[in-house]
Amino acid sequence: MARIAGVNIPTNKRVLIALQYIHGIGSRSAQDILNKVGIDQSRRVNELTDAEVLQIRETIDRDFTVEGDLRRETSMNIKRLMDLACYRGLRHRKGLPVRGQRTHTNARTRKGPAKPIAGKKK
Repeated sequence: MARIAGVNIPTNKRVLIALQYIHGIGSRSAQDILNKVGIDQSRRVNELTDAEVLQIRETIDRDFTVEGDLRRETSMNIKRLMDLACYRGLRHRKGLPVRGQRTHTNARTRKGPAKPIAGKKK
């Protein structure tokens, strides 16, 4: 089991897919990493040598913000919006959709389960 950026990536999957288990690395980033290191995308993680795993780890550390640092940066950005009390910050604070979606119906993911109103039933 290879450990990259604090994440145990699965050994029986292709390297391209296994790298996407790291928070902050998608398919495009995984392709870029493999191209920089010079590893074929169809190879499996258990076929990699220790040197290749080390090269992947160094490339990720040097060029990408992943896992804890990325989560911290995202939460700090949201906290900054909330402290500014701008519209997006207020929506985050109230737990409502931030990007202009309707809330009259839908938006149950952000608002939580529907709360029944007493006296509404006939």
